[in-house]
Amino acid sequence: MSRIMILTDSCCDLSREKIAELGITVLPFEFTLGGETFRETFDKTSEEVYEMLAHTDEIPKHSQISPVTFEETYKKLYDEGYTDIISVSINSKGSGTYNNSILGKEDFFDNNPEAKDKIRIFNIDSKCYTIFYGYPIMESVKKIRKGAEAEEIVAYLEDWFNVCAIYAVPYNLKYAKKSGRISAAAAFAGELLGLKPIIEFADGTTTTVEKIRGEKNIVPKLAECAEKRMTPQTPYIMVHGRDNTLAKEIEKELIKRTGRKAEMYANIGAVVTANIGPDIVAVLVRRKNK
Repeated sequence: MSRIMILTDSCCDLSREKIAELGITVLPFEFTLGGETFRETFDKTSEEVYEMLAHTDEIPKHSQISPVTFEETYKKLYDEGYTDIISVSINSKGSGTYNNSILGKEDFFDNNPEAKDKIRIFNIDSKCYTIFYGYPIMESVKKIRKGAEAEEIVAYLEDWFNVCAIYAVPYNLKYAKKSGRISAAAAFAGELLGLKPIIEFADGTTTTVEKIRGEKNIVPKLAECAEKRMTPQTPYIMVHGRDNTLAKEIEKELIKRTGRKAEMYANIGAVVTANIGPDIVAVLVRRKNK
C-alpha cells in the first residue's frame, strides 16, 4: 500500500496550524533581519515580519534550502515508511531550492541504494511563489485522503502550475528593485509619473501586463485584469500583504463581475515580502487562454 508525503518549502505561505492539519512536511527558509536570524513561518508569522519591517529600512536576507537538508529529509521520510514523496519547490528561476531538491535526491539514492525500489521522489517546480503552490498542495492532501495515487497528484499539480497566474500590484517597488529578483519590477520606469504595474507571475517569469495611473484605479483595474484572464466559473484567491483593505474591495468588484466570492484569502510570507515588499494586493486565477 502506498504512503504519500507532500514536501514543500515555507514560501508556500501556509500557516503553522494549516501545516499541522494537513500533515505535510515543510522546510523553512532562514532569514536575517535586524541582526536576528529566524525561520519563516515556524519562528515568526507573516504579521511579525511586517512589524519588523515597519521599524527598519533593511531588506531581509534569505538563503536557499540546501541539498543536504533535502537529502536528510528524504532519508527521514524513507525511514518512516513512505513510498512516495512529492517535493514541490519555490520557482526555480527565483531560487536554487528546486535544483537543490534534485541534487538531494541524487545524493539520497547514492547513499541509500537499497531505497531505489522502495520509494519514489517526484520533484516539481511550482514556477511561482506563495499560495500559488500552497493552495493546490491543500487540495492535493484532500485527494490523497480520498485514495489518489502519486501519479494523479503530480498530474494535478503540474496542470495547476502550467495554467494559473498571479496578477499583483505592489504599492511601491523599493524592495523589488533592491532584491533584483523580480525583473518586471526592476524594469518598470513609471513611478515618477504616478504609475503602478500589474505584474503577472506565471510560467516562472514576471511580466508587466498593464500600468495603472493612481492608487484610486488599483481596484477597478486589477479586478478587470483578473476577470479578463480567468477561466469563467473557476475559483480565484485574494492575496495581500500587511493590509487586506484593497483585497476586500477587489473581491467585491469581482463578485459583481463574476458572481463568485474568493475561494480564500492569503497573506504573503517573509520570502515574498523580502522581494516585493509588505504592501501588495494580488489575485490568483486559472487562465482561460491555457
